[in-house]
Amino acid sequence: MQHLSINTIKSWERFYRANFINCLSGFKSANLIGTVNKDGQPNLAVFSSVVHLGSDPALVGFINRPLAAAPHTIKNIEATGVYTINHINLSFVEKAHQTSAKYPVEVNEFEAVGLGEQYIDPIIAPFVAESLLKYALTLVEIVPIRYNNTFLVIGSVTDVILNETLIEVDGFIDIEKANSLSCLGVDAYYKPTQLTRYGYAKPNSFEYDSSAIKLTESINKIS
Repeated sequence: MQHLSINTIKSWERFYRANFINCLSGFKSANLIGTVNKDGQPNLAVFSSVVHLGSDPALVGFINRPLAAAPHTIKNIEATGVYTINHINLSFVEKAHQTSAKYPVEVNEFEAVGLGEQYIDPIIAPFVAESLLKYALTLVEIVPIRYNNTFLVIGSVTDVILNETLIEVDGFIDIEKANSLSCLGVDAYYKPTQLTRYGYAKPNSFEYDSSAIKLTESINKIS
């Protein structure tokens, strides 16, 4: 095993270092955030930092980079208080990634990359028409992270748009059926596959799925 100190990592070339550090946190969800400014100009940008913050109330957060690097999404959310989060799926991943380019504020990324704008009254922010799992939020709080000038944007879920066949009997959403992708680093996308589901964990009550045991046995044979 190689041992790398932070001083060694800091000495690396900028983009090499960024790729390396971005991979440390592992696989992340791949999403497009749709917003409009106060004049109704749409904006669409890819984010890999979306995170569940709570179920009751239903809160979702994401990290916005420093304003100098990524000003449009957060400014639009501040202006209107409304935005959408749209799962990226296999059918439009190339177009979705292209939204990470630094387009001028007057450019509509939906049009620039060839994705469809979808509006659902009374939500003023656009959804991605091609996304099979998407939801709208209203702004709750923007928390500045002063150490690196980023922002934690917290929103309350107001509406969810998905096919009812994705919802299982216990409320679990099978996002694999929606072809939702995950991402790693700054430019790699993956199609996740479910290995197994476990029961609710309780102390002194260890439950396991036989399929998980078979999977472990298969992996051990291969290794």
